[in-house]
Amino acid sequence: MTTRTSGPATESGRAGNERRGPRTLLSALRLRLTLRLFVPLRKNRTARLRYAAVLDGQTVNLHAVLPPSVPLPDRSEVVLRRGRGRHHAPAQVYRGPRGELLMDAAVLMGAEVGGVPAGAGKWKLRLRTYTGRRSRSLALLLLEPPVPYEGPTKPMAASPVTGARHRVGRTVTGTARIVSSAPRPAVEVSKVHMAHSGVTVDFRVLGTAAHAPWVEFVAAGRRLRQPAHVLGQGAFRTVVPLDRMEPRSSRPEHWDVVLCQEAGPSLRLGRRLHDVRNPRRVFAMRSMAMAPIGRTPMIVQPRYTPAGNLRVTCTRMPEAD
Repeated sequence: MTTRTSGPATESGRAGNERRGPRTLLSALRLRLTLRLFVPLRKNRTARLRYAAVLDGQTVNLHAVLPPSVPLPDRSEVVLRRGRGRHHAPAQVYRGPRGELLMDAAVLMGAEVGGVPAGAGKWKLRLRTYTGRRSRSLALLLLEPPVPYEGPTKPMAASPVTGARHRVGRTVTGTARIVSSAPRPAVEVSKVHMAHSGVTVDFRVLGTAAHAPWVEFVAAGRRLRQPAHVLGQGAFRTVVPLDRMEPRSSRPEHWDVVLCQEAGPSLRLGRRLHDVRNPRRVFAMRSMAMAPIGRTPMIVQPRYTPAGNLRVTCTRMPEAD
Protein backbone atom coordinates (compact mmCIF):
# COMPACT_ATOMS: atom_id res chain seq x y z
CA MET A 1 0.00 0.00 0.00
CA THR A 2 1.43 3.37 -1.00
CA THR A 3 0.93 6.40 1.21
CA ARG A 4 1.05 9.82 -0.41
CA THR A 5 2.18 12.71 1.75
CA SER A 6 0.73 16.15 1.16
CA GLY A 7 0.12 19.35 3.05
CA PRO A 8 1.91 22.59 3.90
CA ALA A 9 5.28 20.94 4.60
CA THR A 10 5.30 19.21 1.21
CA GLU A 11 4.24 22.37 -0.59
CA SER A 12 6.89 24.36 1.28
CA GLY A 13 9.60 21.87 0.32
CA ARG A 14 8.49 21.89 -3.33
CA ALA A 15 8.49 25.70 -3.38
CA GLY A 16 11.98 25.74 -1.85
CA ASN A 17 13.27 23.35 -4.52
CA GLU A 18 11.69 25.50 -7.25
CA ARG A 19 13.38 28.61 -5.84
CA ARG A 20 16.75 26.89 -5.55
CA GLY A 21 16.59 25.60 -9.12
CA PRO A 22 17.01 28.97 -10.92
CA ARG A 23 19.61 30.12 -8.38
CA THR A 24 21.67 26.96 -8.87
CA LEU A 25 21.45 27.29 -12.67
CA LEU A 26 22.44 30.96 -12.54
CA SER A 27 25.40 30.17 -10.30
CA ALA A 28 26.57 27.42 -12.66
CA LEU A 29 26.25 29.69 -15.72
CA ARG A 30 28.14 32.48 -13.98
CA LEU A 31 30.95 30.10 -12.99
CA ARG A 32 31.18 28.81 -16.59
CA LEU A 33 31.34 32.37 -17.93
CA THR A 34 34.02 33.26 -15.39
CA LEU A 35 36.15 30.21 -16.20
CA ARG A 36 35.88 30.56 -19.99
CA LEU A 37 36.06 34.33 -20.41
CA PHE A 38 37.25 36.33 -17.43
CA VAL A 39 39.86 33.95 -15.97
CA PRO A 40 41.92 33.59 -19.20
CA LEU A 41 41.82 37.35 -19.77
CA ARG A 42 42.94 38.11 -16.22
CA LYS A 43 45.24 35.17 -15.43
CA ASN A 44 48.38 37.34 -15.14
CA ARG A 45 46.59 40.06 -13.19
CA THR A 46 44.84 38.04 -10.50
CA ALA A 47 45.70 35.91 -7.51
CA ARG A 48 43.43 32.86 -7.29
CA LEU A 49 41.92 32.19 -3.89
CA ARG A 50 42.08 28.58 -2.76
CA TYR A 51 40.34 29.38 0.52
CA ALA A 52 38.18 32.27 1.69
CA ALA A 53 35.87 32.14 4.71
CA VAL A 54 34.69 33.99 7.80
CA LEU A 55 34.79 31.49 10.66
CA ASP A 56 34.55 33.59 13.81
CA GLY A 57 32.08 36.18 12.56
CA GLN A 58 34.65 38.95 12.18
CA THR A 59 37.92 37.60 10.67
CA VAL A 60 38.17 36.98 6.92
CA ASN A 61 40.67 34.16 6.34
CA LEU A 62 42.31 34.12 2.89
CA HIS A 63 44.74 31.79 1.11
CA ALA A 64 45.69 32.40 -2.53
CA VAL A 65 48.20 31.42 -5.19
CA LEU A 66 49.85 34.21 -7.20
CA PRO A 67 50.61 34.13 -10.97
CA PRO A 68 54.16 33.12 -12.01
CA SER A 69 54.87 36.62 -13.36
CA VAL A 70 54.88 38.10 -9.84
CA PRO A 71 58.28 38.20 -8.07
CA LEU A 72 58.61 37.51 -4.36
CA PRO A 73 57.77 40.89 -2.78
CA ASP A 74 59.37 42.66 0.15
CA ARG A 75 55.96 43.17 1.72
CA SER A 76 52.28 42.86 0.80
CA GLU A 77 48.82 43.85 1.95
CA VAL A 78 45.16 43.19 1.24
CA VAL A 79 43.23 46.26 0.09
CA LEU A 80 39.48 46.61 0.66
CA ARG A 81 37.86 48.96 -1.86
CA ARG A 82 34.37 50.44 -1.99
CA GLY A 83 33.86 53.55 -4.07
CA ARG A 84 36.55 55.97 -2.90
CA GLY A 85 36.99 54.15 0.40
CA ARG A 86 40.19 52.19 0.98
CA HIS A 87 41.29 50.05 3.91
CA HIS A 88 44.46 48.01 4.29
CA ALA A 89 45.34 44.83 6.16
CA PRO A 90 48.70 43.01 6.29
CA ALA A 91 49.28 39.89 4.18
CA GLN A 92 52.10 37.38 3.96
CA VAL A 93 53.49 36.20 0.61
CA TYR A 94 55.91 33.26 0.58
CA ARG A 95 57.11 30.41 -1.59
CA GLY A 96 55.26 27.12 -1.36
CA PRO A 97 56.78 23.62 -1.51
CA ARG A 98 56.58 23.59 -5.32
CA GLY A 99 58.12 27.01 -5.75
CA GLU A 100 54.81 28.82 -6.31
CA LEU A 101 54.05 32.08 -4.53
CA LEU A 102 51.31 31.80 -1.91
CA MET A 103 49.49 34.42 0.13
CA ASP A 104 47.93 34.19 3.58
CA ALA A 105 45.91 36.92 5.27
CA ALA A 106 43.53 37.30 8.19
CA VAL A 107 41.51 40.51 7.87
CA LEU A 108 39.86 41.53 11.13
CA MET A 109 36.68 43.49 10.42
CA GLY A 110 35.49 46.36 12.62
CA ALA A 111 37.15 49.30 14.33
CA GLU A 112 35.50 48.26 17.62
CA VAL A 113 37.64 45.10 17.74
CA GLY A 114 40.84 46.75 16.50
CA GLY A 115 40.33 45.77 12.86
CA VAL A 116 39.80 47.67 9.63
CA PRO A 117 37.08 50.34 10.05
CA ALA A 118 35.04 49.13 7.07
CA GLY A 119 31.33 49.88 7.42
CA ALA A 120 28.33 48.23 5.84
CA GLY A 121 28.59 47.59 2.11
CA LYS A 122 30.33 45.44 -0.51
CA TRP A 123 34.12 45.66 -0.32
CA LYS A 124 36.18 44.31 -3.25
CA LEU A 125 39.44 42.59 -2.33
CA ARG A 126 42.81 43.16 -3.99
CA LEU A 127 46.35 42.14 -3.14
CA ARG A 128 49.07 44.80 -3.38
CA THR A 129 52.71 43.75 -3.38
CA TYR A 130 55.79 45.95 -2.91
CA THR A 131 59.24 45.17 -4.29
CA GLY A 132 61.72 47.95 -3.74
CA ARG A 133 60.06 51.10 -5.09
CA ARG A 134 57.69 49.20 -7.33
CA SER A 135 54.22 48.02 -6.41
CA ARG A 136 51.73 45.75 -8.12
CA SER A 137 48.00 45.28 -7.60
CA LEU A 138 46.23 41.96 -8.17
CA ALA A 139 42.54 41.20 -7.92
CA LEU A 140 41.73 38.26 -5.66
CA LEU A 141 39.75 35.79 -7.76
CA LEU A 142 37.20 33.52 -6.07
CA LEU A 143 35.93 30.74 -8.34
CA GLU A 144 34.01 28.74 -5.75
CA PRO A 145 32.22 30.34 -2.79
CA PRO A 146 32.83 28.79 0.65
CA VAL A 147 30.70 25.74 1.43
CA PRO A 148 29.18 25.50 4.95
CA TYR A 149 30.50 22.53 6.87
CA GLU A 150 28.49 20.03 8.92
CA GLY A 151 28.91 19.22 12.59
CA PRO A 152 27.94 20.53 16.05
CA THR A 153 29.31 23.98 15.20
CA LYS A 154 28.94 26.26 12.20
CA PRO A 155 30.59 29.45 10.93
CA MET A 156 29.66 32.46 12.99
CA ALA A 157 27.00 34.50 11.22
CA ALA A 158 27.87 37.71 13.11
CA SER A 159 30.66 39.25 15.15
CA PRO A 160 30.42 38.09 18.78
CA VAL A 161 31.47 41.58 19.90
CA THR A 162 29.49 43.97 17.71
CA GLY A 163 26.83 41.81 16.05
CA ALA A 164 27.89 43.10 12.61
CA ARG A 165 27.64 40.49 9.85
CA HIS A 166 30.34 39.68 7.29
CA ARG A 167 30.34 37.12 4.50
CA VAL A 168 32.54 36.34 1.52
CA GLY A 169 31.01 36.88 -1.93
CA ARG A 170 32.14 37.61 -5.47
CA THR A 171 31.37 39.88 -8.39
CA VAL A 172 30.14 38.66 -11.78
CA THR A 173 33.76 38.64 -12.99
CA GLY A 174 34.84 36.47 -10.06
CA THR A 175 36.56 39.12 -7.91
CA ALA A 176 36.21 38.28 -4.22
CA ARG A 177 34.48 40.76 -1.96
CA ILE A 178 33.36 41.06 1.63
CA VAL A 179 29.70 41.89 2.13
CA SER A 180 29.26 43.63 5.48
CA SER A 181 25.96 44.45 7.14
CA ALA A 182 25.04 46.41 10.25
CA PRO A 183 24.02 44.36 13.30
CA ARG A 184 20.40 43.32 13.50
CA PRO A 185 18.45 44.59 16.51
CA ALA A 186 18.90 41.94 19.21
CA VAL A 187 19.28 41.48 22.94
CA GLU A 188 22.18 39.17 23.76
CA VAL A 189 22.27 37.45 27.15
CA SER A 190 25.76 37.52 28.68
CA LYS A 191 25.07 36.00 32.12
CA VAL A 192 22.29 34.29 34.06
CA HIS A 193 22.65 33.91 37.85
CA MET A 194 20.19 32.17 40.14
CA ALA A 195 19.85 32.74 43.87
CA HIS A 196 17.13 31.91 46.37
CA SER A 197 15.92 35.49 46.14
CA GLY A 198 15.58 35.65 42.36
CA VAL A 199 17.01 35.31 38.87
CA THR A 200 19.53 37.90 37.62
CA VAL A 201 20.07 38.37 33.89
CA ASP A 202 22.82 40.50 32.34
CA PHE A 203 22.42 41.38 28.67
CA ARG A 204 23.59 43.63 25.83
CA VAL A 205 21.48 45.55 23.32
CA LEU A 206 22.83 45.39 19.75
CA GLY A 207 21.83 47.10 16.52
CA THR A 208 19.47 49.59 18.16
CA ALA A 209 19.32 52.15 20.94
CA ALA A 210 17.32 51.24 24.05
CA HIS A 211 15.18 54.22 25.12
CA ALA A 212 14.10 54.00 28.77
CA PRO A 213 13.86 50.20 28.60
CA TRP A 214 12.35 47.72 31.03
CA VAL A 215 12.11 43.94 31.05
CA GLU A 216 8.99 41.81 31.16
CA PHE A 217 8.83 38.17 32.21
CA VAL A 218 5.84 36.73 30.35
CA ALA A 219 3.98 33.46 31.04
CA ALA A 220 0.49 32.30 30.06
CA GLY A 221 -1.86 34.96 31.42
CA ARG A 222 0.85 36.59 33.55
CA ARG A 223 3.28 39.45 32.98
CA LEU A 224 5.90 40.74 35.43
CA ARG A 225 7.47 44.14 34.72
CA GLN A 226 11.00 44.62 36.07
CA PRO A 227 13.45 47.54 35.71
CA ALA A 228 16.52 47.34 33.47
CA HIS A 229 19.53 48.74 35.34
CA VAL A 230 22.26 50.31 33.19
CA LEU A 231 25.70 48.69 33.47
CA GLY A 232 27.31 50.79 30.73
CA GLN A 233 27.96 50.73 26.94
CA GLY A 234 24.70 49.08 25.98
CA ALA A 235 24.82 46.58 28.86
CA PHE A 236 21.95 46.13 31.35
CA ARG A 237 20.90 43.96 34.29
CA THR A 238 17.46 42.87 35.42
CA VAL A 239 16.37 40.89 38.48
CA VAL A 240 13.05 39.08 38.98
CA PRO A 241 12.06 37.87 42.49
CA LEU A 242 11.16 34.18 42.57
CA ASP A 243 8.26 34.71 44.95
CA ARG A 244 6.45 36.40 42.05
CA MET A 245 6.99 33.40 39.73
CA GLU A 246 5.27 30.76 41.84
CA PRO A 247 3.38 28.28 39.60
CA ARG A 248 -0.40 28.48 39.92
CA SER A 249 -0.90 24.77 39.32
CA SER A 250 1.02 21.51 39.19
CA ARG A 251 1.84 22.14 35.53
CA PRO A 252 5.18 23.86 34.69
CA GLU A 253 5.02 27.57 33.87
CA HIS A 254 7.33 28.85 31.15
CA TRP A 255 8.50 32.47 31.42
CA ASP A 256 9.83 34.22 28.33
CA VAL A 257 11.98 37.33 28.80
CA VAL A 258 11.31 40.43 26.69
CA LEU A 259 13.00 43.84 26.52
CA CYS A 260 10.41 46.62 26.15
CA GLN A 261 10.75 50.36 25.58
CA GLU A 262 8.57 53.41 25.10
CA ALA A 263 9.61 54.01 21.50
CA GLY A 264 10.90 51.02 19.61
CA PRO A 265 10.32 47.30 19.12
CA SER A 266 10.10 44.71 21.87
CA LEU A 267 12.90 42.14 21.64
CA ARG A 268 13.29 38.68 23.15
CA LEU A 269 16.36 38.07 25.29
CA GLY A 270 18.49 35.16 24.09
CA ARG A 271 21.79 33.87 22.77
CA ARG A 272 22.34 34.81 19.11
CA LEU A 273 26.08 35.40 18.71
CA HIS A 274 27.43 31.87 18.78
CA ASP A 275 28.51 29.10 16.43
CA VAL A 276 26.64 26.10 17.86
CA ARG A 277 23.76 24.36 16.11
CA ASN A 278 21.96 23.35 19.32
CA PRO A 279 22.09 26.21 21.86
CA ARG A 280 19.61 24.44 24.13
CA ARG A 281 22.03 21.56 24.67
CA VAL A 282 25.35 23.40 24.59
CA PHE A 283 24.31 26.33 26.80
CA ALA A 284 22.41 24.15 29.27
CA MET A 285 22.05 25.56 32.79
CA ARG A 286 21.42 23.57 35.94
CA SER A 287 18.08 23.60 37.66
CA MET A 288 17.74 24.57 41.32
CA ALA A 289 15.23 23.77 44.03
CA MET A 290 13.97 27.03 45.53
CA ALA A 291 11.81 27.78 48.55
CA PRO A 292 10.80 31.47 48.52
CA ILE A 293 9.71 32.66 51.96
CA GLY A 294 6.00 32.06 52.41
CA ARG A 295 5.68 30.40 48.99
CA THR A 296 5.43 26.88 47.61
CA PRO A 297 8.81 25.18 47.02
CA MET A 298 9.60 24.87 43.33
CA ILE A 299 12.21 23.85 40.78
CA VAL A 300 13.58 26.68 38.63
CA GLN A 301 15.22 25.84 35.28
CA PRO A 302 16.63 28.58 33.03
CA ARG A 303 17.32 27.34 29.51
CA TYR A 304 17.49 28.36 25.87
CA THR A 305 14.95 27.30 23.29
CA PRO A 306 16.08 25.82 19.94
CA ALA A 307 15.77 29.37 18.53
CA GLY A 308 18.13 30.65 21.25
CA ASN A 309 15.52 32.53 23.31
CA LEU A 310 15.93 32.61 27.08
CA ARG A 311 13.16 30.85 28.99
CA VAL A 312 12.73 30.23 32.72
CA THR A 313 10.59 27.24 33.69
CA CYS A 314 9.13 27.06 37.20
CA THR A 315 7.61 23.79 38.46
CA ARG A 316 6.13 22.92 41.83
CA MET A 317 8.13 20.34 43.73
CA PRO A 318 6.29 16.98 43.82
CA GLU A 319 6.33 16.95 47.60
CA ALA A 320 4.39 20.23 47.63
CA ASP A 321 1.36 18.82 45.78
